[in-house]
Amino acid sequence: MRRITPLAVLFAAFLFAVPTVAQMPAPARIAPAVLAPHASTFWLANGLQIVVVPDRRLPVVTHMIWYRVGSADEPPGKSGIAHFLEHLLFKGTEMFPAGQFSRRLGEIGGQENAFTSWDYTGYFQRAAKEHLPLLMAFEADRMLNVRITEEVVAPERDVILEERKQVVDNNPSAQFAEQMANALYQNHPYRIPIIGWEHEMRGLTRDDALAFYERWYTPNNAVVVIAGDVTEAEVRALAEQTYARVRVRAAVPPRMRPSEPPPRAPRRIAMTDPRVGQSSWSRAYMTPSYGSAKDGTAEALEVLGDILGSQTGRIYRALVVDRQLAAIAGAFYSGSGLDSGRFGLSATPRPNVTFEQIEQAIDAVIAAVVDEGVTADEVDRSVNSMLAASVYAQDSMGSLARIFGNGLMQGQTFEEIRTWTDRIARVTPEQVNAAARQWLDMRRSVTGTLARGDAQRPRS
Repeated sequence: MRRITPLAVLFAAFLFAVPTVAQMPAPARIAPAVLAPHASTFWLANGLQIVVVPDRRLPVVTHMIWYRVGSADEPPGKSGIAHFLEHLLFKGTEMFPAGQFSRRLGEIGGQENAFTSWDYTGYFQRAAKEHLPLLMAFEADRMLNVRITEEVVAPERDVILEERKQVVDNNPSAQFAEQMANALYQNHPYRIPIIGWEHEMRGLTRDDALAFYERWYTPNNAVVVIAGDVTEAEVRALAEQTYARVRVRAAVPPRMRPSEPPPRAPRRIAMTDPRVGQSSWSRAYMTPSYGSAKDGTAEALEVLGDILGSQTGRIYRALVVDRQLAAIAGAFYSGSGLDSGRFGLSATPRPNVTFEQIEQAIDAVIAAVVDEGVTADEVDRSVNSMLAASVYAQDSMGSLARIFGNGLMQGQTFEEIRTWTDRIARVTPEQVNAAARQWLDMRRSVTGTLARGDAQRPRS
């Protein structure tokens, strides 16, 4: 199971490559650059949206198909079916029997993988440009003619159960992350792990997988993103020969997800495990996302996350540099959820530092922001860092493909993705301060600690 990084986090990954932007006195804001100015989009008659991101530097293409369905769309009691189906779709199609496409791709030096999230499922390949017709033909066939037999279901179910064991059950940090999400969301399916709960995964069947496939895997519920040495005209011609021939299976059903009740009290969890190597403190606030907020709130929270969480941010300076309470400390905003996002804080205490000391120090930083606000200088620095990072992000065709795919899956339009930098450039201190006051509310939060100790087991 691969996780795809949210739009702003992809940009943020490049921030530390340009440290002078954060360290020099904040200049006037730099001019925002439109993301992938030569990118374009079009739709086929069957409702499939295609995005083309030309990058002519190398004769290589990245081909991705994203479906607007994820683990948050699973039927009750069937957790993990979205991810299980992702695995089963590698078991062959009518045109490409089991293993044939992967062997072909390996022979031509290509790569492939897939990923499942709460809100989407995707499949991607990377290969030399001349093999793009093969990639498109395969995904078109997989959209319509997958072959899932009883013989492959049981062994593949064992594979995902082993994956859960290795990735989650044998990893206290992953278990802790599951428990944090489960405490943050009381009613929304974001509380359920993407890979599923083990006891429900064991009951998944071929019929479950086929029903999920028939319900959601249709061209009018998908987006294809192709980045690399291509033009829109070339992609259009190939799309007419492949994807355009895929019939619409059914109207896309509404995504009927339970909503969250108003949060009324902060929540806490404390987890211990003898395998923990280093203790950690975390807090998450439920916030709007880019998909659920259209009024600049997500952009303001993005800037707030940088002001608090970068290596020159308030939390790092207070806990790591000034008071030396933590080895690592920071904050982040994740706005990629279709229905909601989260604002996170975390710290790793130094030896002999208690969780109480960590929490008091972080609470003091948050209180200062809420009570006194951030400064115009801080906002300018963060905005400039993000704008610079967006330029560096465009050096990778894979990153651009993920940015467009992820943005479209979280409810943004093609133009909103391309003009993200314009909206970031317009964020004001007043917007950041308003976002901090409204959303850094303890009633919207869960605070957790992970420490070494005897594993806590349920009472019999």
